[in-house]
Amino acid sequence: MTILCVADHIDPLVYSTQAKERYKDIDLVLSAGDLPMQYLGFISGSLNKPVLFVFGNHNLEHYALFKRRNSISIDIPETLPQIQNYFGSTYIGGRVVKRKGLLLAGLGGSRRYNAGKNQYTNFQMWLKVMWLVPKLLWNRVRHGRYLDILLTHASPKGIHDKPDACHQGFSAFLWFMRRFKPRYLLHGHIHLYDRNEKRETQYHDTLVINVYDHYVLRIEDEPRE
Repeated sequence: MTILCVADHIDPLVYSTQAKERYKDIDLVLSAGDLPMQYLGFISGSLNKPVLFVFGNHNLEHYALFKRRNSISIDIPETLPQIQNYFGSTYIGGRVVKRKGLLLAGLGGSRRYNAGKNQYTNFQMWLKVMWLVPKLLWNRVRHGRYLDILLTHASPKGIHDKPDACHQGFSAFLWFMRRFKPRYLLHGHIHLYDRNEKRETQYHDTLVINVYDHYVLRIEDEPRE
C-alpha cells in the first residue's frame, strides 16, 4: 500500500502534468489540511485514486460545503456513493471510514488562537475524540483492531508542535494514541523549511509523521482481516 500525503503547501512536484507518471504507484491520497480544494481536485483527477482529507485552519472557502450539523462516524461500503464527496475528495473530519482495507479517522482543525473557523480549545478536541470512541470500539469487534491511521491537521502536544498559541498540539491526541494504538498519526500544520527538521517520531505504538508539503507513506505489511 502506497499513500501520497499532502498538507499546507502546493508542491510543484504534485501540481504537475507529470504527476500521473510520477505517482503511478499511489493507492490512496490523504490530505492533512490547509490546501485549496481545487488542488485536491487536481490530484484526484490526475491520479484517479481516492482522496480523503480534513480541513486545517486556512483555505476554508469550501468549509461550509462539507460541514455537517452532526458529524456521525459511519463506515461507508466501498461500493456505495461516497458521502461528502466534492472536488473528487471525501471529507473525513469527525468520521471513521474504511478504505483500501485500512481503517482511518479524521480530526481536523488547530488550537484556538483568534476565534477563527475550525479552531478548538483542548477541551473541545477532547469532545471530538470522545465522539469517535463508539465506532472505534466497533472496529475492534469487527476487524480486530481500533484504527490504522489517524489523520489530523494539528500535531499532538509535545510532538513536532511549536510554543506559539496557533501551533501548539492537542493533548487529546496523546491519549488517543495510547488507548487506540493507530499505526500512524499523520498531521500537517507545522511547516518544515529545513530538510533536516524532524518529520517522524515514534510514540508508543504509533509513528507520528509530519506530512507537510508532500510525503509518500509505504506500508509493507498491510493489515489483514
